[in-house]
Amino acid sequence: MSWSAPDDILLSTSLAGFLDTNVVLQGACERVIVGEQYCDVPLGLYVIRGENVVLIGELDREKDELPAHMTCVSEAEIRKAEKAEREARDLKGTMRKRMEFLDFD
Repeated sequence: MSWSAPDDILLSTSLAGFLDTNVVLQGACERVIVGEQYCDVPLGLYVIRGENVVLIGELDREKDELPAHMTCVSEAEIRKAEKAEREARDLKGTMRKRMEFLDFD
């Protein structure tokens, strides 16, 4: 199998127009997932420099494929869950640093 040279790669006509151009996203949202909870946080209007675009696409909300065990929660609840997760991670790191002087090997 041989690899194509960059000049031989064909781009989809729908995405080729986005190369090296800025992209304006209206009604953008961020899906925040913590454990088995998620929330779509509205971000509003975003302008993204074209050189930073790696992949672009549109989600079809009718075909949203989340696992059945995932629960949609409010933005306040997901932020609270994020904070708890961050604090637990920080505590684990702090405990690990305190225990470094012990050599269990």
